[in-house]
Amino acid sequence: MAAKKAVLMCRAWPCPTLKKSETSMTSKELPDNLHRDTLALRVAIDPSQYGENSEALYLTSGFLQPDAETAARRFAGTEDGYTYGRTSNPTVTSFERRLAAMEGTEAAIGASTGMGAILMMCMGLLKSGDHVVCSRSMFGSTINLIGREFGKFGVETSFVSQTDVAEWKAALRPTTKLLFAETPTNPLTEVCDIAALAGLAHGVGALLVVDNCFCSPALQRPVELGADLIIHSGTKYLDGQGRVMAGAICGPSKIIVDVFGPVVRTAGMTLAPFNAWVVLKGLETLGIRMQAQSANALAVAQWLETQPAVARVYYPGLASHPQHDLAMRQQSGVGGPVLSFELKGDTADVAKANAFHVINSTRVCSIATNLGDTKTIICHPGTTSHGRLSEVQRLAAGISQGLVRLAVGLDHVEDIKADLRRGLDTLT
Repeated sequence: MAAKKAVLMCRAWPCPTLKKSETSMTSKELPDNLHRDTLALRVAIDPSQYGENSEALYLTSGFLQPDAETAARRFAGTEDGYTYGRTSNPTVTSFERRLAAMEGTEAAIGASTGMGAILMMCMGLLKSGDHVVCSRSMFGSTINLIGREFGKFGVETSFVSQTDVAEWKAALRPTTKLLFAETPTNPLTEVCDIAALAGLAHGVGALLVVDNCFCSPALQRPVELGADLIIHSGTKYLDGQGRVMAGAICGPSKIIVDVFGPVVRTAGMTLAPFNAWVVLKGLETLGIRMQAQSANALAVAQWLETQPAVARVYYPGLASHPQHDLAMRQQSGVGGPVLSFELKGDTADVAKANAFHVINSTRVCSIATNLGDTKTIICHPGTTSHGRLSEVQRLAAGISQGLVRLAVGLDHVEDIKADLRRGLDTLT
């Protein structure tokens, strides 16, 4: 499906634009209605005077100014131009413009990590007395950041069921400023109804924020379903090879530039140029990677459903998934690359031992807590990604001790199955 052309606003403070006639080689103007795969290759700042076809990496902390008067105007924000690396950088601008184009938003702003992007969002939009409604199935660090850390500053948070729209509605207050969900969730792949939550948020004057980490814009564009802001951990599928840390927020230019720009300038959760360049290049293969990894994940999920030692498989691409139909509508008919499965066990300790046995028996899959890599990654969420939550919080989120998460990569699907079979077939 052709993507609607975004208004590509840069995010800098002040917004930098190279003078094309003096310092850069002007690119051809891109036509409207390009597909996301083409936007992932073509959107960036103009090439320099050297005419590089692959976007340049600008490793510099500061930028020369022609004179003191120009420097003063640029630092004051009355004239475009790059000034200091904590504020803006040409490579980071290219990444931001490309990601915004792929998400279909007016603008984007980079951050040092995905959690840095969420911190930026909270610092820019929340104050003491404000209220947030958040899925209780969110990533563990997100729950701790919003519920615990921002609770210290008087921000109140209600955690509700990811999938029950009535719970979200019941939690709304006159002070509600944000509704925040990730879809699918980590690790149980629960899917929320983005359009329904957008309706609730806008009905009380709040914003809907969606963490699009698992699907990326290659599979899902939440803004088309009514979301206001999109959160990304570029560390995951945007990079795609587990190389660097990065984050971003996509949304309207008024919020991105006017609200989050000053936060980054002051607080310094700045995206490093090298990391921005790595993720920028990762975006070029995002579409084909997501399709291939999702196809592998579906094959593995279907196979796991037939294994005697497996109690349940969590994957939106399966007809057995409770939100399968919704996921297919929101996620371009694809389940995504991440699945989880629960191992049988009479007690929590037995289930945990079985999970550890399957993980430790692998010889191909990487035992790590990241996801989004081309290499298949396996982990135990109860003691890693959600290990810092209380047992009550884990159980409320549905994270059992027998749960294993698999972020399926580009390894051959038969090799992935054989690797899991080493543990599954030897459980006692």
